[in-house]
Amino acid sequence: MQKRKLGKSGLEVSAIGLGCMGLSSAYGPPTDNQEAVRLIHTAFESGVTFFDTAEAYGPFTNEQLLGEALAPFRDRVVIATKFGFENGIAAQGLNSRPEHIREVAEASLKRLRTDRIDLLYQHRVDPDVPIEDVAGTMKELIRDGKVRHFGLSEAGVQTIRRAHAVQPVAALQSEYSLWWREPEAEILPLCEELGIGFVPFSPLGRGFLAGSIGQDTQFAAGDFRNLLPRFAPEARKANQALVERLARIAQQRGATPAQIALAWLVAQKPWIVPIPGTTKLHRLKENIGAIDLELSATDRREIEETLSQVKIEGARYPAHLQAQIGR
Repeated sequence: MQKRKLGKSGLEVSAIGLGCMGLSSAYGPPTDNQEAVRLIHTAFESGVTFFDTAEAYGPFTNEQLLGEALAPFRDRVVIATKFGFENGIAAQGLNSRPEHIREVAEASLKRLRTDRIDLLYQHRVDPDVPIEDVAGTMKELIRDGKVRHFGLSEAGVQTIRRAHAVQPVAALQSEYSLWWREPEAEILPLCEELGIGFVPFSPLGRGFLAGSIGQDTQFAAGDFRNLLPRFAPEARKANQALVERLARIAQQRGATPAQIALAWLVAQKPWIVPIPGTTKLHRLKENIGAIDLELSATDRREIEETLSQVKIEGARYPAHLQAQIGR
């Protein structure tokens, strides 16, 4: 597995990480614990050293899972987690007050069975707490050795600048993929300017770009995608055109649509590290295989032509969730 550094932070990780949320929440019933541990171990054995979690995933159970699974090789991996919600529950609202950040950090350390968090993100920007206060608290946690690096998630340009002026931001985690390219307008140029790494979540469009979701796909009760306008049946039908074109490009390269989508992301900048998630071993191996796929200039031109010709239908989030983005 190739390695990459997240911007100027010096934090080195595998070129593709593992997003672990879906093992415990958001996409239906949680994965059996032994199966989840096996998947995480297989990822590590395949060269993955970057694992992403959050107190809100479960809540809490995902951090506990990673703490158990990664304990045998803790010093050889990078663990990223997040704070920012009241009681770790998104529905209860935002909370990034300094005292709450410290409480969450201590609790996460215990659940992760570690003495330091390699990368701690603010999960969503809290408009009631100045970002300078958040960054200042992170500076103290870093000084105390409990956190190594500070990250933000889905933050806007001005917030990133203000935070970075107090405590350097090592990484920004936001959605970015072949069907969501908004970060290219302002966020990626800012990351390049400030030397901030970029970690795309949902790099496969919550599974859609892998080609296994169609108009008639039924999601499990409790699956987050049931709430997303982009996954309404009519939107899925319209967006299938993108996957069909990706499949043709993939066939030409002896690859899969998911591998094309991930290889495209990795090729954008050397400081971009996607974190696809999965609950299936064969998908894990498929995703990891994308790092060995080098897109030619012709491939990239064909992908760009495809993206210019296909209009993606459906909003990314419902309005109440979209309001938390880009603050």
